[in-house]
Amino acid sequence: MNPYYWFCYNLIKLVGRTFFRLRVVHRERMINHGPVIMASNHESYLDPPLVGSVADRAIFFLARKSLLAGPFFGWLLPKLNVIPVDQEGNDRSALKALIRILRAGEGTLVFPEGERTQDGRLRPALPGLGFVIAKTLAPVVPMRIFGAREAWPRGSSRVRFRPITVVVGEPIYFTAADLQPLGKEVYLRLSQRVMDAIAALSLD
Repeated sequence: MNPYYWFCYNLIKLVGRTFFRLRVVHRERMINHGPVIMASNHESYLDPPLVGSVADRAIFFLARKSLLAGPFFGWLLPKLNVIPVDQEGNDRSALKALIRILRAGEGTLVFPEGERTQDGRLRPALPGLGFVIAKTLAPVVPMRIFGAREAWPRGSSRVRFRPITVVVGEPIYFTAADLQPLGKEVYLRLSQRVMDAIAALSLD
């Protein structure tokens, strides 16, 4: 971890425990060495830092380009391994960056739904994650965050100190056989397989 990432990583863990009573279920399922895709549902702005803090190493994140527009975040976020994404269209450059990162043996955090939920319900997966899986065959750790929407719902400027839990699922390992039959639908099929694993996670 670079010094900026190390400082923010430990600060986030402290804030999570202190203000949100952050609890991690099945942390032992995390893959903390080699290429890995952490895949989570998306409820709140709190998701990237809190879900990312479950890993014991530095990971890479996708974030919309507008978050890096200001001078402060434009300087800080790249130091925190944030990759800008153009949400106006299919930003293949960001996906290709993720592929390079995974091939280098690093970890990433991806939200298969693409954006935060409006009503708390899980959304269908987008094909972007499947594209990255198909190009790397990197293992995926499905994760589900509970309580983040209650703490900071979409459209609200107010943060509430509500309990948040992250549940870690069993890793999913892919092979070349999972890419068959070849076709455009394979990316969506791979993404949805991960999304189904996320949906199966519960607090029980």
